[in-house]
Amino acid sequence: MSEQRATRRISVFDTTLRDGEQAPANAMNPQQKLDLALRIEALGVDSVEAGFPASSPSDFEATQLISKELSKARFATFSRTVRRDVETAVAAGGTVNHEVQMVATGSDLHLKYKRGITREQSVAEVVDTVAFARSLGIEHISVGIEDATRSEDNFLQALTESAVEAGANCIIIADTSGCTTPDQFGTLMGKIRRWAPAPIRLSTHCHDDFGLSLANALAGIEAGADEVQATLGGIGERAGNTALEELAGVLAYKQDHLGVHTDIDIAAMYDAYTALREVIKLEQPRNKAIFGTYAFGTTAGIHQQGILANPETYEYVEPSRFGRERSLLIGRHSGRAVLRHVLGQLGVEVDDTHLNELYRVHIAERTGGDCEDLGVVKERLAHELGLVPALAS
Repeated sequence: MSEQRATRRISVFDTTLRDGEQAPANAMNPQQKLDLALRIEALGVDSVEAGFPASSPSDFEATQLISKELSKARFATFSRTVRRDVETAVAAGGTVNHEVQMVATGSDLHLKYKRGITREQSVAEVVDTVAFARSLGIEHISVGIEDATRSEDNFLQALTESAVEAGANCIIIADTSGCTTPDQFGTLMGKIRRWAPAPIRLSTHCHDDFGLSLANALAGIEAGADEVQATLGGIGERAGNTALEELAGVLAYKQDHLGVHTDIDIAAMYDAYTALREVIKLEQPRNKAIFGTYAFGTTAGIHQQGILANPETYEYVEPSRFGRERSLLIGRHSGRAVLRHVLGQLGVEVDDTHLNELYRVHIAERTGGDCEDLGVVKERLAHELGLVPALAS
């Protein structure tokens, strides 16, 4: 038996509870956040961000609850680089098993138009707040550099090295506007890795404005990142963040190729995502990878013929591994193969003439643009062929 090549383990930092507030509906209350935090912890993530305690009494209370209940994952809080935010975070969650995550202003654009401060002032407030957090006894301190992908090397290097010297043990690189490409992001992460060598953790925080958040996160991993910040379903500002299920899926299937892995329970993610959707009133997308309504469904006759013979013909990603089920849908692009399959399930044999007529009525000339589940068509055929009493018996 050949020896399997060892792979590097990637930490997963889940920010669903904070980014979920940006979903286009209701925000989560503290008890709902606790329930979801426990569900997310059960998936095997390494850190769960409880929220921004200084932003509201609700986030303060949620942090209190989550800090007491998590037993395996670390809980994290979000702060600005000001002492009072860190004080509030510690008041809510204490210092044990607590990762204080503070956001640093990382680009001239943000310095000028959002903050009205200089580069030197940005570096100084990072140094001061990190040192203050360290003085409170916090062991896990991360500095997220906002808008890092639109910054300049000398400023990023100053922020990174100053944060580490002050006591930070994790640097998060944020593609805040989702503007970068994988080659650009990988190059940037490689530079940060040189400025903050191990054992300093290096983390990615990517946005999906161009649909590249997962690709950029993978490029970051290849460039030396130890951790990826992700959310269930990719929820987050604007187009969202790196989707946890997509990241975990790629690492599960491409572990040997990439040389990295996570311990995420991919079969349990869909239930957690469903619970999240119910809380924030988020409709299930039709065509999203892994979690979409029709992610494992097809109406194409050519595909259906292959899947019925051997699912591997068109299913590289297996629905059962993600707690999902395959669905064959009847639409105008379906073929005779799926009709033969349904008739076979009903125990009915028809000649080619009858089959062609069923194909004309139920597929080729069907009215409306919606697809139907195979079970619906099966029931209708059973009635049409007079098989309902037999099926009921």
